[in-house]
Amino acid sequence: MSGNTLGKLFSVTSFGESHGPAIGCVVDGCPPGMALSEEDIQLDLDRRKPGTSRHVTQRRESDTVEILSGVFEGKTTGAPIALLIRNEDQRSKDYGNIAETFRPGHADYTYWQKYGIRDYRGGGRSSARETAVRVAAGSVAKKWLHERFGVTIRAYLSQLGPIVVPFNSWDKVNDNPFFVADESFVPQLETYMDQLRKSGDSIGAKISVVAENVPVGWGEPVYDRLDADLAYALMSINAVKGVEIGAGFDCVNQKGTEHGDELTPEGFLSNHAGGVLGGISTGQDIIAHIAIKPTSSIRLPRRSIDKAGNPVMVSTEGRHDPCVGIRATPISEAMVAIVLMDQALRHRAQNADVVCTTPKIPGSVKKAD
Repeated sequence: MSGNTLGKLFSVTSFGESHGPAIGCVVDGCPPGMALSEEDIQLDLDRRKPGTSRHVTQRRESDTVEILSGVFEGKTTGAPIALLIRNEDQRSKDYGNIAETFRPGHADYTYWQKYGIRDYRGGGRSSARETAVRVAAGSVAKKWLHERFGVTIRAYLSQLGPIVVPFNSWDKVNDNPFFVADESFVPQLETYMDQLRKSGDSIGAKISVVAENVPVGWGEPVYDRLDADLAYALMSINAVKGVEIGAGFDCVNQKGTEHGDELTPEGFLSNHAGGVLGGISTGQDIIAHIAIKPTSSIRLPRRSIDKAGNPVMVSTEGRHDPCVGIRATPISEAMVAIVLMDQALRHRAQNADVVCTTPKIPGSVKKAD
């Protein structure tokens, strides 16, 4: 199986399966000398880990990370950083009834057709369990980006099913079970999720990601455009079915006079482009949105086939997220961070000596007090 590595100068290679002994990754290309501890990484892993509320899977995993290499006396050495997370709460017996069948909406059928062998326990390699190590690797990138450039990467849940949650403030995003930016919506979301869980069904979600203080100039046209790399990385997250940068599909209804972000000496007047023009960062906030499909593992009977091609009814038992989007905020942050760090290193390698006499304008015009 190929395709397990993301990035060029800063790269992440992941390994492991949902019900194997452990999952992990190798982070290569991190510059030497950055202070890094397991506690630094654990902060983001705790935001993603299962069992944190009644609205997510009740699989109990501590997601405790171990740094196996690449750090000496508390600092990165420049060598590959190996990170390991041991699986602690696998319950493989829940999947015995699907060993010979294919769950609708899952990778069961495609993995079987491609490889001729399938680890049916929790989805094996195709499980979202793998995203824990992406979050671990992303924490390394987030720390370097923040210390080196002041870049801050944050995400919030902006829609759950039919409920659109507008952005209000970052203050309480990590203090509520839905990662929403307006706490007043939490009671409505809890009622909706409680009813959904009782029905045995699932629902999709939308996550919005914002990277602040990204310098102008990152991105490698033509095929390694910054927005293309971001879309590629975000689309690789399990259950993601759509990615937007900036205004995204809303630009279809916009005229050029509205969509084109005008420049003034005081700064940009808007950010419909999402902080990227021509595949290169503008110095504005980079804004992306991802659409996450409803969880495919539901207990309601669905039509499918078995390995012999016979029609069967499949219902999935086990501990599953009614909405996988709830825990996707730190995952989306991680993928953006990995891409930005890779592009930052590539920009520095080729363009560190470039001198441009045109002033760099602010990402937005400051509002009058």
